[in-house]
Amino acid sequence: MPNFSRRRFIQFTGSALTALGLSQLKIKNQSLRYAKAIASSGNRKLALLVGINNYQNVTNLQGAITDIYLQKELLVHRFGFNPQDVLLVSDESDIKPTREGILQAFEEHLINQAKPGDTVVYHFSGHGSQVLETDSSLDSNLNSTFVPSDRLIEQAGQQSTVSDITGKTLFLLMSAIKTDNLTVVLDSCYSGGGKRGNLTVRSIEGGEDYLSSSLEQEYQQKWLSKLKLSPQELAQRRKNSIAKGVVIASARENQIAAEAHLDGFVTGAFTYLMTQYLWQETNPGRIDNIIANVSRSINNSFSSNQKPEFEVLAGSDNDAQPIYFSDRSVPPAEAVITQVMVI
Repeated sequence: MPNFSRRRFIQFTGSALTALGLSQLKIKNQSLRYAKAIASSGNRKLALLVGINNYQNVTNLQGAITDIYLQKELLVHRFGFNPQDVLLVSDESDIKPTREGILQAFEEHLINQAKPGDTVVYHFSGHGSQVLETDSSLDSNLNSTFVPSDRLIEQAGQQSTVSDITGKTLFLLMSAIKTDNLTVVLDSCYSGGGKRGNLTVRSIEGGEDYLSSSLEQEYQQKWLSKLKLSPQELAQRRKNSIAKGVVIASARENQIAAEAHLDGFVTGAFTYLMTQYLWQETNPGRIDNIIANVSRSINNSFSSNQKPEFEVLAGSDNDAQPIYFSDRSVPPAEAVITQVMVI
């Protein structure tokens, strides 16, 4: 496996660049041409990347923020996203990954801005869990959740309520986005937390003893009204398919989504290997081929029982579309020059 330093976006000195025949003026002109190429593309490309390492009431993670930095550099330098259209929500950003912060960012950055034909990416790296969903039409009465940094747990008789963002809410938010070119990447799971060898699992305890909070239920009702959907219509849509676009999950049901502790850094095993693969492949091909290759890499590199999966909107040809619904803007690479230092 290549070292992480090869994938970092490294700084070259002016003397080294001169030795390569690249003057500062040439570098500046090439950068300007690249920026113009991005700006001249017709439709907009928006991304919201959420990474949570620090939690108030549950075990912390270490690699979620690394994930979203890897994803951002890939989207910007390989797929032509404008950096100003890529919003990071993390412990280190101005917008914190609280429940309110995540939902508000999704509404304002994606739902309010995306137009038909635009490209949208939503990435979540953090803890996952499950809650009991009494009105579910799915095979299981358990609904997957995404745990915000300020997760609140309250006792409700023999059960507990949690302020997690549920899969049902994510379905509603996806439905509200005005473009079909939507990719959701979820690097979390709900198969039980803790450590597995040299891997940290991105999951915390959940199940039938946990219910969605009243805050979550009220938020869902707000979007049901906005989308003019009845609870029954929503249940049927969820049973039939995802809301739109493509959803990529880092692990199957009852599998772990692991963090890998590598040489000097921690990252999500799935996000690291997928971004690495997309950087290096000249023609990654269909999404099923991409996921199959990444799955093999996870098993070979980390010996993890983790098999990523994906789902596309039923009846669509989204599985035949380019990854992220976006043609690659630059050739394959292992690094990108983002800053020049003169010594």
